[in-house]
Amino acid sequence: MTVDVIIEDARWADVGLDALADKAAMGVFAALGLDADWEICIMACDDARIAELNAEFREKPTPTNVLSWPSEERGAEVDGTHPASPEGPDPELGDIAIAFETCDREARDAGKRFEDHVTHLLVHGILHLLGYDHIRDQDATLMEALETKILGKMGIADPYRDITG
Repeated sequence: MTVDVIIEDARWADVGLDALADKAAMGVFAALGLDADWEICIMACDDARIAELNAEFREKPTPTNVLSWPSEERGAEVDGTHPASPEGPDPELGDIAIAFETCDREARDAGKRFEDHVTHLLVHGILHLLGYDHIRDQDATLMEALETKILGKMGIADPYRDITG
């Protein structure tokens, strides 16, 4: 598996994003029983850049934590079922962008370690590349359970559990 990380915002260099991205990708691939013949590109940027991308691709001119662009449509047709595993001669799964300020703010607001929150968002983005989504209710339940399972194997607490109460 190849995970290329492009650092556009220097603050990401101090975080060890390469290692977090590799850890997230390996966790997803192991949980889904996928081989490692795939490529992912991650752009580590700031809120201004991700707001531009969000406006261009989703018509939402605001910052967000993570965006993903699968190389092809892989979504499940039936709500709550796993998408088909990727296949084909093209090894690219797709691209992910992640924004520093939003990730930092969300982690602090939730009382989570920054690295754990970023790992969760990378797992989330990689699952999107593989066709998982959270628009339909049963798909969201499946995706959240899978994220929780993958993160749990990494020693990261359930990101959907309310840690304040």
